[in-house]
Amino acid sequence: MALARVVTFDGVDSARIAELASNIENSEPPEGMPPSELMLLHDPESDRALAIVILDNEDDYAKAHAVLDSMPTDGTPGQRTSVTKYSVAARMS
Repeated sequence: MALARVVTFDGVDSARIAELASNIENSEPPEGMPPSELMLLHDPESDRALAIVILDNEDDYAKAHAVLDSMPTDGTPGQRTSVTKYSVAARMS
């Protein structure tokens, strides 16, 4: 069963999101990161963002969580306010 790592951030302005989007689109995933899908959502009116990483299974989730939690905070969109694990109940693309 697929799992989602959902992280919320506050204090994220449009310039920071544009910078992150460019970095994400023009770089490789962090070393040790298992195959995943990433969505970065932004609400410019509230300066909030969500980072959603979809992973295939518990082992991949654990590896991704370790990799992402060890990253320097200057690589995050803003102030991290929560990290939550969800089961992916349905998915369509």
